[in-house]
Amino acid sequence: MRGLVAAVALWGAVAAAAESGPAPRPNILWFVVDDMSADFGCYGERLVATPNVDRLAAEGTLFRNAFVTAPVCSPCRSALITGMYQTTIGAHQHRSGRGVLAIELPAPVRPLPELLHAAGYWTGIGEGLGGDAPAAKRLGKTDYNFRWDAALYDGADWAGRAAGQPFFMQVTLPGGKLRGQGGEATAKLVARARERFGSAVDPDAVTLPPYYPRDPVLLADQAAYLDAVRFTDDHVGKVLARLEREGLRERTVVVFMTDHGISHARGKQFLYDEGTHVPLVVSGPGIPRGTVRDDLVEHIDLAALSLAAAGLPVPGWMQGRDPFAAGYRPREAVFAARDRCDETVERIRSVRTPTHLYIRNFHPRRPALQPNAYKDDKAIVQRLRELHAAGTLDPLAERLLFAPERPMEELYAWTTDPHQLENLAADPAHAGVLAEMRGRLADWQAHTADPGPEPEAMYDSDMAVYLEEAKGDRRPEIERNIALMKEWAAAGK
Repeated sequence: MRGLVAAVALWGAVAAAAESGPAPRPNILWFVVDDMSADFGCYGERLVATPNVDRLAAEGTLFRNAFVTAPVCSPCRSALITGMYQTTIGAHQHRSGRGVLAIELPAPVRPLPELLHAAGYWTGIGEGLGGDAPAAKRLGKTDYNFRWDAALYDGADWAGRAAGQPFFMQVTLPGGKLRGQGGEATAKLVARARERFGSAVDPDAVTLPPYYPRDPVLLADQAAYLDAVRFTDDHVGKVLARLEREGLRERTVVVFMTDHGISHARGKQFLYDEGTHVPLVVSGPGIPRGTVRDDLVEHIDLAALSLAAAGLPVPGWMQGRDPFAAGYRPREAVFAARDRCDETVERIRSVRTPTHLYIRNFHPRRPALQPNAYKDDKAIVQRLRELHAAGTLDPLAERLLFAPERPMEELYAWTTDPHQLENLAADPAHAGVLAEMRGRLADWQAHTADPGPEPEAMYDSDMAVYLEEAKGDRRPEIERNIALMKEWAAAGK
């Protein structure tokens, strides 16, 4: 406690010094979107128009090669808000620490809003539209895998701040979740798109990764997803328009990103580009305009970037780095980790350089698509399993989606193989690269204190809460999956 008080006092002193300076500190606004890949016009998407995100990119800096360190909501957001790898802070198991065994952030790590709050910022999280509607008063999505104080956020909308007080605001949007799990939710989204935009995306016009069949269910889902992209861009435009009406746009650093890629069979929860590659656009005072960067960045860098934008020092414990800092040296590699998602036990790690992606599967004897009640509830995954059972999938889909076991190591030349189709790990011509990437990952795991498998006590604690919250029709499936996970673990799989 004494250390925290001292830290807050230090940050208060820094804030006081910043206040005495000639220039007011900028506001900082993050758009954090669920379940969406870089499917915007500024990234090359041509089937739907995204004028607002495109405008942000034209007025600021677009990062072509931004990646998350975890391809699922809660570990990703835990890393994002601390500027730390989720594995280092013990927040890597999805929706963990909610049972009797809580997770505490290791000292001296503190969430970014706490640091900004101590420096005089008003901190908020919500939808960003203002007004008196109930939605404007609800706090937005946090989903942190650690114990945190509700005082972290002052409210749901920056309208509640003191006159002239700078704000840090997270605008959290449902993004790809708008299309739901399929069926009725998808149909409602399509109807909304026709009403709002005058049309909906034509399923026959969409493009799918080559390992997905052009099946009507998958095509309709992809079309609805692109309509969700349009709604996301529309919401961004409304928030930007509000900033302009209130005379705040020129004094606000705006960040647009998503928490991981599209929720699909090989996307969300996996370390391929479909799961980890995200859009990242930064615009506002002090940010280079009309710039496109190709260097590798991680989403944990946003915490350091935001502190620097506020004129505050980046703590030495923070693993994120400000990519706009003077003398910044681009990352040689970025890393990602996938661990338990809901009831499904997994442990996968990856390292990516400008030329190669290396993935290490720590449970290679398990199937490529393990049972998972959340993903198996999706119409697209159900359809893929039906086609697999019927034997009508092509060999590529069978190999990448339904292999009964996985290789321990995967190696891809990701810049020329964007869908990660050809595993080069067994190719003698790539033995040197394989050894180098294997070493990079091992060094990172040691340097960042990557923990081992989840203790059974923590798993049981979290599963008790998960089962309590499960919908009645899904509970039997979850219980079967839990039993299967324990059976595989006992068998050493």
